[in-house]
Amino acid sequence: MLKNKKILIAVSIIPAFLIIKLLSQFPEFVETYYSKALYPIVSKLFRYTLGWLPFSFGDFIYVFAIIYIIRWLIINRKRMYKDVKNWIIDVFAALSIIYIAFHLFWAINYYRLPLHKNLNLKADYTTEELINVTKNLIQKSNFIHLEIAKNDTIKIEFPYSKSKVIELVPQGYSALQKTFPHLEYNGESIKKSLLSMPLTYMGFSGYLNPLTNEAQVNSYIPVFKIPTTASHEVAHQLGYAAENEANFIGFLAATHNKDVYFKYSGFTFGLRHCLHEIYRRSPEQYEALVKTINPGILKNYQEVREFWDAHKNPIEPLFQNTYNTFLVANNQKGGMKSYSYVVALLVNYLQNKTL
Repeated sequence: MLKNKKILIAVSIIPAFLIIKLLSQFPEFVETYYSKALYPIVSKLFRYTLGWLPFSFGDFIYVFAIIYIIRWLIINRKRMYKDVKNWIIDVFAALSIIYIAFHLFWAINYYRLPLHKNLNLKADYTTEELINVTKNLIQKSNFIHLEIAKNDTIKIEFPYSKSKVIELVPQGYSALQKTFPHLEYNGESIKKSLLSMPLTYMGFSGYLNPLTNEAQVNSYIPVFKIPTTASHEVAHQLGYAAENEANFIGFLAATHNKDVYFKYSGFTFGLRHCLHEIYRRSPEQYEALVKTINPGILKNYQEVREFWDAHKNPIEPLFQNTYNTFLVANNQKGGMKSYSYVVALLVNYLQNKTL
């Protein structure tokens, strides 16, 4: 009886895979019945259940799972040769459970409608529009920088601890939901990752645990980056799976926050994305625009660059490439480097607004 159940669970990965592929062809259906109906219930259930814990329950699950898998492989290593059939059944039964839970709890959001359609924005933009928005972002970033530092050459130092910054993240969403009610954030669950050291050497600022719906922030990164990183992970919690869409929503949440340091982090975050795209299109125009940015802002950018440079290692590209492949396989054709779409969202949202 037990063996039959294992076989049934193992083979269930096949219909599950086919159902996911079918759903991927109907983004309107996914948007209506999963992303805006089922998923909010599931995600809030996890956040209200685990969000109050002062530590990352999901990280404990990952550590336990890694230890258990290693132990299981050692104990069952001989079965790979002597009992191949049942060994494979056991492996696929476990993979099937993980695959189904991963998609049911979160990952079907990869196949929802693109964000620009929900916001009635264009998906493309001209270089002229990009430059105009970038100039406005430079002006706004310079203004906020001077408001805080009083000197355009000084790097901004946050007066808060990293824990305090994380506490302030939801107030940005509280302000944002007045314009976008679907971005209402209840059941706070944002935590410093217990795995911050390995995340740093893997090259990641944070992640969402799809099995517990906890937003994980790498506590090693410079505090300047935490407002947008944490806001980005909350966007994932709210069902925006695509990295570029989460970046855009993270920008909105940070810039709508009443705290001036969040605004600074948010506007300079959006500016950096736009500058990257201008450099790709026209290095000459990029160089001209950079000269108009307060040197103190460039020092904050440099601080982040130096942090990641200090933790570069031979295995980081492996993790980055693996995650990039994962994103491509999950309906994100641009992978981790899909800057043009997040810039399209920024440009088309901001070009008719007063910053």
